[in-house]
Amino acid sequence: MSIPPEQDDYVKPTTGFWQEILPADDPLTDSGRQAAAPYRYGYPALLPDGRILVLPLRRLPDGGRAVASLIANQASFAVTEVLAGHMADKARAIGADLVIGVPTLGLVFAPIVARLLGHPNFVPLGYSRKFWYRDELSEPVQSITSPDARKSVFIDPNMLPRLKGRRVAVVDDAVSSGTTLLSVLSLLERLDCNVAGIVVAMKQGVAWRARLNERDPALAGMVHGAFAAPVFERVEGGWAPIPGTLAE
Repeated sequence: MSIPPEQDDYVKPTTGFWQEILPADDPLTDSGRQAAAPYRYGYPALLPDGRILVLPLRRLPDGGRAVASLIANQASFAVTEVLAGHMADKARAIGADLVIGVPTLGLVFAPIVARLLGHPNFVPLGYSRKFWYRDELSEPVQSITSPDARKSVFIDPNMLPRLKGRRVAVVDDAVSSGTTLLSVLSLLERLDCNVAGIVVAMKQGVAWRARLNERDPALAGMVHGAFAAPVFERVEGGWAPIPGTLAE
């Protein structure tokens, strides 16, 4: 049974998304794969090699806006491998000799990126505190997807020798508000390493830029993404990108 247009919020279950990379010449003709706005259900994100990853649209709590979503641990191996390959190119270009993975979904990409760089290992951060962790090796964090949850990001003290004097790439699935990233950077500032850059699969919107630049005007320029997606507003027939919200 079809939904009347006036009742359609143009979001749908994400089961079929994140499972394939489409060729650059894909016609994008079905109801979830429009090539141009207004988008209904899916946004065709352009990858560096010209291929396309269709992302589901999720309506934000305000009801009038939406974002393109990437849930990396629900994606196919083929998709995560392709995205990690582009991320590894970014990490290689900034001269990273160690990868630091940000929980939770950044840990999908970090080990693949490290392997593609030829590294023998990487350093995972975590939200789960083990009994041997230390308070001074943690930082409070508030995520845009769980704003009411109080949590901290930790590094295992046993990982400190691995970081010593290294030029590191911080790897995460996405940057959106920038709050999680700032917490991670605050933690790393207290450790013996040099942050060469931040590498993400998706730059989501541009709100993160202002937040990072409040801390340090150089930080936003250190963020490198495999692809970018704008923020969308509700229009007749679907969702349209809000001008100025697609990061370069």
